[in-house]
Amino acid sequence: MTTQPNGAVPNDSVIHDIGFRHYDGPRLGRGWAFRSLLLETLRGAFGLGRPAKVKIMPWVLIGLICAPAIIIVAVTIFTSSAELPLSYTQYPFAMSLLVSLFLAGRAPYAVSRDLRDGTMPLYLSRPIKRQDYVYAKLLGLAAAVWIFVSAPVTILFIGALLAKFPVRQQIFGWLGGLLAGALLALLISAIALALASLTKRRGLGVAAVLATLVLLNGFVAVLVSVVNMQASETAGSYFAVLDPYLLVDGLIAGWLGVDPLNGIAQPDGAIGAAFFTLAFVVILAGAVAFLLRRFRKVGGV
Repeated sequence: MTTQPNGAVPNDSVIHDIGFRHYDGPRLGRGWAFRSLLLETLRGAFGLGRPAKVKIMPWVLIGLICAPAIIIVAVTIFTSSAELPLSYTQYPFAMSLLVSLFLAGRAPYAVSRDLRDGTMPLYLSRPIKRQDYVYAKLLGLAAAVWIFVSAPVTILFIGALLAKFPVRQQIFGWLGGLLAGALLALLISAIALALASLTKRRGLGVAAVLATLVLLNGFVAVLVSVVNMQASETAGSYFAVLDPYLLVDGLIAGWLGVDPLNGIAQPDGAIGAAFFTLAFVVILAGAVAFLLRRFRKVGGV
């Protein structure tokens, strides 16, 4: 290093023009950012825009959940049956294990990478709030689960029309199945995201979500059976709200007057339907409140 006669250090720094320019396009705002995050979550749940290996599991599970519906349709048509062996509202709950497997893989995928890489400050540097992030992730995941359970329900509907069942009755039944799928998707997605947000490791998140949904389903079924034997079926039906699948199964039965898949989830009249509705709202609100609190700490800005 050379020194100038007056003792000053020469400054050879040069500012290079590497082509950065200001953005002059339209600012699409908070709503567009929310929409983009929701669609990105929905696409990511099915591996769209991701490497081929990421697509394998969700699409294999879609094939597995649709296969029984295709078989049911084929048997119904060739045997000239008078009705489907499984109703539109019962089918999603009969496939609860496949739904849990799909959700267990997708919920950690939606949030674990953001938690691990610390990208929340980057999200919040855009015109988007913490609650927007939580709601976009929740609605994107719930939409994916709804599509997952609605696909076989729609196959049943098409098969019923091919079998020349009464159209009006089938349309109402199909809409009931879509409603059941929407309520189920919203509730279990909120629970799964709350569990997945507790860890940055995707594997632990998968295990936590799957174990909780599967074990809870079995535990509550046993609990309800014991209460039925020791007390009454009416008392036992109220404990069904502890399992999200039985809760939504009973809720749909109470609202639409259809038969639940499992008789233990049958609400007792208007009071039972109101109790199932209240339980649904409380559990969903609790899971969302937990997510908002969790990501308020994660954001840190």
